[in-house]
Amino acid sequence: MKARIYKSTGSWYSLKLENGQFCQARIKGVIKLDAITSTNPIAVGDWVECAMEEDAEQAVMIHQILERDNYVARQSPHNKRQQHIIASNMDQSILLATLKSPKTSQGFIDRFLVSCEAFHIPAIIVFNKADLYGPEELERYAELKAMYEAVGYQVLLISIEQKIGLEPLDQLLKNKTTLVSGHSGVGKSSLINYLFPHLDLTTQEVSGWSGKGMHTTTFAQMYDYPGGGAVIDTPGMRELGLVNLAKEELAQYFPEMRARMDGCQFNNCQHINEPGCAVKAAVEKGLISEARFFSYVDLWHGIEDKKY
Repeated sequence: MKARIYKSTGSWYSLKLENGQFCQARIKGVIKLDAITSTNPIAVGDWVECAMEEDAEQAVMIHQILERDNYVARQSPHNKRQQHIIASNMDQSILLATLKSPKTSQGFIDRFLVSCEAFHIPAIIVFNKADLYGPEELERYAELKAMYEAVGYQVLLISIEQKIGLEPLDQLLKNKTTLVSGHSGVGKSSLINYLFPHLDLTTQEVSGWSGKGMHTTTFAQMYDYPGGGAVIDTPGMRELGLVNLAKEELAQYFPEMRARMDGCQFNNCQHINEPGCAVKAAVEKGLISEARFFSYVDLWHGIEDKKY
């Protein structure tokens, strides 16, 4: 039987069979291959082959993981040599960000976008908590919106609390599998509650002493979207590491740099100190945002120093 993983808690998985039935499942030991370098061999969104366990009415045994179309991963918090797959087989991703309570850094946004570019997953940036923004935050939002839309990303401004700007989400989500991610405290659980009112997920306020969000989702979980499609809710991430990414590849995942790389004097140009660099020339002419270029440089040095 073919099924899709909706939730993973480590040793047990919740999956949906092709007939629409939900079951609890376990992984068959022989498919835990040494070649798998992730801390979780099965991730939410995976398609698997399974069979009913003997003498079990509801439990099934997973015996094969089908090939993934794509996936998003972060560095394992327990082993820097391994990755943790957040979710797989997505049509698009939504990065939920905030400019206040807590503030999402541009560095975090760009790391997420690079990860999505690396696995060919279209990304949408949604800024939440518009009801808290004063003139300074609104000016910053306008700057970020212009910068990211110039690169080709869709950017939205919403307030889940005040139900502002939420109308476009229905068309974005319909008939697609969408990953929803972001820092803890940006309102992911509130967004999931808005989309799926019957779930009544727990939400928490931002920590007053740190200004950072508090985790409310422990495991990634997928929900069927009314009218078609699915939404994958992920645990809040304070850092998103770039895994298995060589610094020589990084510029390819900045669309505005990728479009100009062929004009560089050297084929192996890193766009840092090399002469005849078309990317740096575009920055000087204002064709590439300085903020995005500096973000690239920071990420490039981070990969070199093995920080990410």
